[in-house]
Amino acid sequence: MTDHPSAALAPAAATVNGEPRAAAHGLSLVELVVSLVPGCVVDGAPQGVAVAVNDAVVPRGSWATTHVAPGDRVEVVTAVQGG
Repeated sequence: MTDHPSAALAPAAATVNGEPRAAAHGLSLVELVVSLVPGCVVDGAPQGVAVAVNDAVVPRGSWATTHVAPGDRVEVVTAVQGG
């Protein structure tokens, strides 16, 4: 049996909307949302978008200071208008 360092077991990528994304690591939630939802910024702030990290909704006021870490599960949900 071989011992593995615990760091080797840590996920290298975050999961964003169910897909692994290594490039998401280190981004703030604002940066991630703007990259995923082009045109969502109105008057300097993303609109019509909600974000949860590891099953907890993150208030919009915390997006700039919340950064994606390896192993995080991020869900970005957009509002869609229609009839």
